[in-house]
Amino acid sequence: MNILITGANGQLGNEMRILSEQHTQHTYFFTDVAELDITSREAVQHFVTENAIDIIVNCAAYTNVDKAESDEELAYAINATAAENLGRSGAKVIHISTDYVFSGDGFIPYTETDSVAPRTAYGRTKLAGEELLQAICPEAIIIRTAWLYSTFGNNFVKTMLRLGQERESLGVVFDQIGSPTYAADLAVAIFAAIESPEWHAGVYHFTNEGVCSWYDFTHEIFARAQSLLSKGAADTVANCQLRPILSSEYQYQTPRPHYSVLNKTKIKQTFGITIPHWTEALQVCLEKLLKE
Repeated sequence: MNILITGANGQLGNEMRILSEQHTQHTYFFTDVAELDITSREAVQHFVTENAIDIIVNCAAYTNVDKAESDEELAYAINATAAENLGRSGAKVIHISTDYVFSGDGFIPYTETDSVAPRTAYGRTKLAGEELLQAICPEAIIIRTAWLYSTFGNNFVKTMLRLGQERESLGVVFDQIGSPTYAADLAVAIFAAIESPEWHAGVYHFTNEGVCSWYDFTHEIFARAQSLLSKGAADTVANCQLRPILSSEYQYQTPRPHYSVLNKTKIKQTFGITIPHWTEALQVCLEKLLKE
């Protein structure tokens, strides 16, 4: 098959690029904004037709939660209009969405059929992308994820490692609960959908297994980094005092969900996948990061 990966320079796009080397039976087209403007219906249609694309994996997204509040028009173009354009192309689509489509007020893991109620511009534009895509392309696969990180790009894990070396003290919120997602594991799930004997359209949830707060996540990042690093570098991380704080103590420009845990039963049963626990996934990522 001919497979188009949009947003190829992002965290997930780069992990898809690496994993594609294990699936050499397909031909891949990796594009980012410089190669293909997915907000242009004409550009998308021309690319898909010219390259006989069978499947599109849409990893492109406007993900700056704070900036989206003042730039919702651009966020809508990238997160919603682009998804519709891909859906109109005639190719099968796997689209990546987010936990931000929910209110974040729950306390039981969200299922795919739970009511959506986004509270941010980012969440609204991502939900609009889901709805537009499903309306024009009901055979699409939509995968919602949360707390994404990898060895590529800017993310929470890299930020905490840097701050742990720069600061003597660091406050991290403990009253926001979710499940970290290693982008490499999400890429494995996407390929499971691509390689499935049957195409299973619908909405799915994917994160790594287990639940934690941002404080717990950071504590584990520091502890595992300390055990992996050389003594001199480890002392730098160890000397940073980690403090649990309330969300109200952190000056967010835009509210964050207090509860982002996603129920992954459907994707595990449909595609027969086993998902690593978030601590195991973090270990793999840190080993790669610190080796670099």
